[in-house]
Amino acid sequence: MPCNYFASNGKSPIIGQTFPETTAMNRKAFLSLALLLSTAGGPVLIAGPASAQLVAPPPECAVLAGSPMIEAELFFGRNIGDGLGVTDRAWAQFVDQEITPRFPDGLTIQDASGHWRDSVTGRLIREPSKVVILLTERNTTKLALIREIAEAYKRRFQQQAVGTVLRPSCVSF
Repeated sequence: MPCNYFASNGKSPIIGQTFPETTAMNRKAFLSLALLLSTAGGPVLIAGPASAQLVAPPPECAVLAGSPMIEAELFFGRNIGDGLGVTDRAWAQFVDQEITPRFPDGLTIQDASGHWRDSVTGRLIREPSKVVILLTERNTTKLALIREIAEAYKRRFQQQAVGTVLRPSCVSF
């Protein structure tokens, strides 16, 4: 399945914000994640390096009485430096102050164990992580809120990146 991702320079065609240049490590991580996700279930859109478009939801959406939406997954590393810097309390405060106000209708949070290769030292870094799953309308306002969450986390906890994956979905409750 095709994998599209944002340009590392210039304007996003969806959110309309300028994204900072990504590192080679981030580009490799985004591309690896895209390959994994595209083989596991369909087209993906990653907020990272190159230009992108969202793919239309599957036609089964109407048959299932579902609504075309976006499924967003955000990957938050919890280490700051060599140790756990984002405590459970700090994470809960971040969710209460930054995520829930933007998406008050609900979200899912999962504990995860992440790892990535430091592009400067070549060291494999392993860290506890959180994965947030959001289901939201397909519009630029909601997508901008997702980007704001990632930027707020990076600022607050001195993080290089927050992995963000967007998929067109058919959602029914």
